[in-house]
Amino acid sequence: MCILFYLLAGSIMSLLAGTVFGALSGLGAYQVSANPRKVVLAFMVSFVLFFVMGSRFYRGRKFMPAGLVTLLSLLMMIRYGACLF
Repeated sequence: MCILFYLLAGSIMSLLAGTVFGALSGLGAYQVSANPRKVVLAFMVSFVLFFVMGSRFYRGRKFMPAGLVTLLSLLMMIRYGACLF
């Protein structure tokens, strides 16, 4: 997915950010699947994505991709947040 956005935006930073957040999200999902109580990394990645992409959505008012990522990050924060307490 990050390669697609790199091709659309033509930005090395988009490629790097997509790769880093994708890898961290994958690691967080792996940790949660191994132990359902280890949600801290997955929650933090969702938290950062929510605020970064939420600010982009607020400024640009374009649903794709910023609004979609904001919505999905919010849903994942709710899911992982329920496991924290």
